[in-house]
Amino acid sequence: MEAIRFGLIGYGKVAQLHAKALSDAAGARLVSVCGRNKTRRDQFASAWNIASRDNVYEMVALDHVDAVIITSPHPQHRDHTLEALDAGCHVLVEKPMALREAECTEMIQAAQRSGKYLSVVSQRRWYPSSMRIIDAINAGKIGRPAIGMAIILGWRDEAYYQSDPWRGRWDTEGGGVCINQAPHQFDLLHWFMGPVERIQAEWENVNHPYIEVEDSAVASIRFANGALGSILVSNSQKPGIYAKVHVHGTSGASVGVQTDSGAMFIAGRSTIAEPPVNDLWTIPGEESLLATFVKEDTRFFSTIDATTYFFTRQIEDFVRAVQTNTRPLVSGEDGRETVRIIEGIYRSGRTHQSVEYS
Repeated sequence: MEAIRFGLIGYGKVAQLHAKALSDAAGARLVSVCGRNKTRRDQFASAWNIASRDNVYEMVALDHVDAVIITSPHPQHRDHTLEALDAGCHVLVEKPMALREAECTEMIQAAQRSGKYLSVVSQRRWYPSSMRIIDAINAGKIGRPAIGMAIILGWRDEAYYQSDPWRGRWDTEGGGVCINQAPHQFDLLHWFMGPVERIQAEWENVNHPYIEVEDSAVASIRFANGALGSILVSNSQKPGIYAKVHVHGTSGASVGVQTDSGAMFIAGRSTIAEPPVNDLWTIPGEESLLATFVKEDTRFFSTIDATTYFFTRQIEDFVRAVQTNTRPLVSGEDGRETVRIIEGIYRSGRTHQSVEYS
């Protein structure tokens, strides 16, 4: 099959990671980039030996782009997705999919009308430790998922928020830790637990007086299948401790993944220093496998560039979906479910009431 020709909408820090991931992805070829700042866009294009265009329509007309990866700031995801779909592109959009559930629905409906695929960057699903959990759940090894927990105890300093003018503001970032750092853990949580029915939450700025948005949030969740969920996410623990997602089943068995540890990864500023590993595994008869899993994942981590490897795996999955007309692992509906959690936390924190989803 011919390679899928990709364009990038955006040329910032995470776009550099996607460019590298595309260069390693089987069946993918990066051919162009577009964006408003011509100087920065041209510099990016020169570095990757690709075309520099004003907009997605030019990328399609001049570079024959089949698909785009959207890496622009969060509030622009909806508009850029709709433009790309209108231009005839399949779309892989960075997290969060959008700022509000209604915007996500609009994007999903536009993809359906255009007959194009829409997916959301959620590369932590491809961690071997995450895959083991979903496989164990699907095999019924923990009974029915009954309690899910997502925890982030991380840190972002003032230099991080000053690194881009849109960071730390409601109008240009859309929020803080919930909308920027936590979507990956929220994605895993609902992947393991299912859709959300109700959220009760509080959020606060604990120790970042130089930003407008929250650096910490807590929430209780009732999932549609009756399961319970607990969320604690924070950027207020220097220099960062860990991020985890745990699932406890009706059988009494528990499984978990530590997705991040120590000082958290920041695109363009740091690397992923420690491997993601299973940190909890009490399935009867499999308890001893935990040490083996950790050894396997640590060994595997030493053989890859973890900052881009799992982006590459998701891009290859997206390419497969486009080429074979099959559903990607992460759908637009999955991205919308993550935004439901984020929007529910913000709405509940503002109103001090629970948020219900039908």
